[in-house]
Amino acid sequence: MSEAAPSGRRGRNARRERRQAGPSSQAVPYISRNIPVYDVLSDEGVEKIEANADRILAEIGLEFREDPEVLNIWKIAGAEVDGERVRFPKGMLREILKTAPSQFTQHARNPARSVEIGGNNLVFAPVYGPPFVTDLDQGRRYGTIEDFRNFVKLAYMSPWLHHSGGTVCEPVDLPVNKRHFDMVYSHIKYSDKPFMGSVTAPERAEDSVRMAQITFGEDFVDQNCVMIQLINANSPLVFDATMLGALKVYARHNQACIVSPFILAGAMSPVTVAGTLSQVLAEAMAGCALTQLVRPGAPVVFGAFVSSISMQSGAPTFGSPEGSLLLNGAAKLARRLNLPFRSGGSFTASKVPDAQSAQESAQTILATVQSGVNFALHSAGWLEGGLCSSYEKFIMDADQLGMMHVLAKGIDVSEEALAMDALQEVGPGGHFLGAAHTQRNFESAFYRSSIADNNSFEQWLADGEMDAAQRANGRWKEMLRSYSGPELDPVTDEALQAFMAERKSSFPDSNV
Repeated sequence: MSEAAPSGRRGRNARRERRQAGPSSQAVPYISRNIPVYDVLSDEGVEKIEANADRILAEIGLEFREDPEVLNIWKIAGAEVDGERVRFPKGMLREILKTAPSQFTQHARNPARSVEIGGNNLVFAPVYGPPFVTDLDQGRRYGTIEDFRNFVKLAYMSPWLHHSGGTVCEPVDLPVNKRHFDMVYSHIKYSDKPFMGSVTAPERAEDSVRMAQITFGEDFVDQNCVMIQLINANSPLVFDATMLGALKVYARHNQACIVSPFILAGAMSPVTVAGTLSQVLAEAMAGCALTQLVRPGAPVVFGAFVSSISMQSGAPTFGSPEGSLLLNGAAKLARRLNLPFRSGGSFTASKVPDAQSAQESAQTILATVQSGVNFALHSAGWLEGGLCSSYEKFIMDADQLGMMHVLAKGIDVSEEALAMDALQEVGPGGHFLGAAHTQRNFESAFYRSSIADNNSFEQWLADGEMDAAQRANGRWKEMLRSYSGPELDPVTDEALQAFMAERKSSFPDSNV
């Protein structure tokens, strides 16, 4: 006698297993928003901020440090150069920025995962930059290349993250001057989503470009964007040689730069929203315009990483109302320049994945979606003000991103969504659980969280009394156990490894 389950029960079990494995069938390469942008800044207000930024550029100027080539570029373009200080005539930068594309494609090695950056599109990318990692089992510790690969795999497996990101954590077990090889290789090897290149030195940027050329082909890279990278202003009003060197490398190779002032308001900018936005606009315009002078038409993104500080302790704060206002106002400034915009994410100052982290991250990611952000770095895994990449928080944030996908779709008013047949079938006093319309749509009707517990109190007790972080802990372990990576052409893989081995052996290890 067969021990196989009855077909009806097996069908239910199979559907449940598919849901638990993750909603991969719902995965989309990026979000095309179907809801309007929410503006908090009036046209009159934005014009005042723009005028203020023009005064900053013309009267105060910016410093471009330790890069004579950049100073000469500005001088030839018509700016006033005094030592390392550069001042810009009114309207000069806006005119230069007219060659920048308003929208562009970042190609993935799997074309189905290429993303559109700009317009009405939104791309979620994971946390970037923390030196520490944490999980419930091992606690807080320095990141390793194994942790780095794990986060790349988790981002690859999540249907709600569209991008592999960049420095998902710092692999401090590798030399500083060589770890970029393994980081870029991990993105190429363990994922086929788009990724970011290294910016910590111009030669590391060149190495990243070369690895992209091996993967995509030199001609393709020259004519198409295959990498995007983060170029931070050293606020207030400074660009340093490291960032300028990386910017020039990527712009010359037609690869996208996110020019992003990094500001904690009250310390690195004025304490007011309007004053900070004026500074953000001045810094971003100058950096974005420089890419166009290096190579007209190179893709560039107006970025803004802006939060506030505690005026009592000086510590960074996240999820604040001022942070949401700054994000929203900067998004409008970028739209008026006809540039793609980067900001937002799942920010928190909390040290653990608790109620504070959930509250602060929800405040930021909701503002991200409503404000019209195009590229959202730090969308999953951010903890401790960006010092730590958290495995559990990564899962909790990704679940929240799934909700944002649903929100961004807006309200469906198709014939099926209007559900007239269900209303006619059920009539007054009935229920809809058995209606034909419900049976057709129940599996996709509502967002299903991968970690929320909606069971009864008694069932929760029986399941081990786990909180959200504990459930997320089990989820990321399950995902890594079931990871099956995308194929990478063996010839390409061999060429990448040969390039890395040759370059690594050509200079000594260093932690500088």
